[in-house]
Amino acid sequence: MIVKKRSIPVHIQKLEALLRRLSNTHHKRSKIEEDLGKRLAGYKGEQRIDYPLSFLPEKDYFILHDVRLFDGSYYFQMDTIILSNCFILILEVKNIAGSLYFDSDFNQLIRTLNEKEEPFPDPISQVERQQYQLLRWLRIQKFNHIPIETLVVISSSNAILTTSPNNRQVYEKVILSSKLPAQINKFLKIHPQSAMDEKTLAKLTKKIVKCHTPQIIDILNQFSISKNELIKGVLCTGCRLTMNRERGKWVCTTCHHHSNEAHIESLLDYSLLISPIITNREARSFLNITSSEISKNLLQSLNLPFTGNNKSRSYNLLPLQKKHPPTKRMQK
Repeated sequence: MIVKKRSIPVHIQKLEALLRRLSNTHHKRSKIEEDLGKRLAGYKGEQRIDYPLSFLPEKDYFILHDVRLFDGSYYFQMDTIILSNCFILILEVKNIAGSLYFDSDFNQLIRTLNEKEEPFPDPISQVERQQYQLLRWLRIQKFNHIPIETLVVISSSNAILTTSPNNRQVYEKVILSSKLPAQINKFLKIHPQSAMDEKTLAKLTKKIVKCHTPQIIDILNQFSISKNELIKGVLCTGCRLTMNRERGKWVCTTCHHHSNEAHIESLLDYSLLISPIITNREARSFLNITSSEISKNLLQSLNLPFTGNNKSRSYNLLPLQKKHPPTKRMQK
């Protein structure tokens, strides 16, 4: 059973929004596009394990994607965590194509693609660190004596795995995604005894969901970009140029597309790039609206939570991210 669904990482959403709001000639654009490309590849790789995981009996396994917990000293993030009565399994998913050599001497993953070698951090060490931190977290939460297994899952269909003959750890810890159900059945044979009853398993699952803490990312600060460098206005969903407000609609004078709700995406961009809280004055400035009344009506029509009254009123834009998921926006 999938308890915590996979969603588009907020880091990807912020990078997408940032690219929408920068000029095509901005000197940081190529760096942002490179970062986005890597993160999209990683996210698509994580999605590829959904099919093999669908073969697991729903009643026996609780699946949680993209979990970030605090172990008492540091936060740690896990791509996927699978809970059962007998053991916990952490999956570290890598979507890397090419010839992948796992170097146990230097704890490196070396990828060779198009005759070019490129080093990556050792994913085995990475998932083992997550195992240690999850163990600490479990002890803090008073869940003891639960076996934790780990796997590095290579989700790319264009990967060739290689290592030295004596590197047994790779053979035990690294698999292709198609082998997931079979490997999980092996773990069940290794841990045939229940480590917790159904009630404890349900309690642990709820605790993980409750303690999950999304990372707060200041994307402008990450790339040293000022908010004054962002393109303001309501962007056309067709040609991405700014639209004008005419007779209660947004109209693009370039491609002639019109919309009643184009401002919603712009407010989403504001929440991702600048702040989840916005005032009437800030909305007018970002949307390029001169009328305070029009800005007020647009904000109030969205039924957003707010604090304060009249001129001091501030609106919370976070509910927009739940009502208007970015899936379709990413595909444009």
